[in-house]
Amino acid sequence: MGRRRLVVANWKMNLTTPEGCSLVEAVLGTAKQRPEVDVVVCPSFVSLQPLGRSLAHTPVALGAQDVFWLGKGAYTGQVSPRMLVDSGCRYCIVGHSEARGRFGSEPPRPLSYFSDTDETVAQKVSALVFANIVPILCVGETALERQDGRTDEVVAEQLAKALERVAPEECSNLTIAYEPVWAIGTGNVCDADEAARMCGLIRDEVASITDSACGDQVRILYGGSVKASNCAEIFANSQVDGALVGGASLIADEFSKIVLSA
Repeated sequence: MGRRRLVVANWKMNLTTPEGCSLVEAVLGTAKQRPEVDVVVCPSFVSLQPLGRSLAHTPVALGAQDVFWLGKGAYTGQVSPRMLVDSGCRYCIVGHSEARGRFGSEPPRPLSYFSDTDETVAQKVSALVFANIVPILCVGETALERQDGRTDEVVAEQLAKALERVAPEECSNLTIAYEPVWAIGTGNVCDADEAARMCGLIRDEVASITDSACGDQVRILYGGSVKASNCAEIFANSQVDGALVGGASLIADEFSKIVLSA
């Protein structure tokens, strides 16, 4: 059986709960038209519970934008895997470049607010796998790293460190998103052939880190200025299993067209 396509909406710090519920209502019909495509929406933490209730028994799954790696404790402002499970989450984004303080456009200040490291990302991946939540692990290079010819090296290192606690038999509970930092929120989409090459490289690296079966099984998404106008070309390569969609996921018609293209 081939890998199922997956399209994930990352709403970031956008949409109130009523706005999010309205958008989901508009997208549900499209998701029903494409039962062979897995569709996930990742709202802010404050909307997880109400959206989880709205999405119950529908073809659209709920995801979170981040997680802390411990089950409970004195960690002000953090959300645990247990809390995500309680909200109905089946997926969770980890290691997004914005959470690492790596921005494609002019970043907000102060950067010290964004503190994810390779070590914390590895902790989060492991905690999510243990909680039976699918991690959507983000990896990708900055514009400077690409200009310096370090793209493959940077992505391989991020993968090796993030997956060091994941056993091969746990790979069924894993998705990876290649998100070149320079393409996120900038309108600069990666060339389709290069996106496919990087997804293939990621698959080879996962196989090397774990085993060949895991490399074949893991779903690899592309993310970075994905739109209805460019997604078909990106999806055309068999190495790309779907998309992690940012700004375009805030517009029901745009996101629906991306799901249909998948």
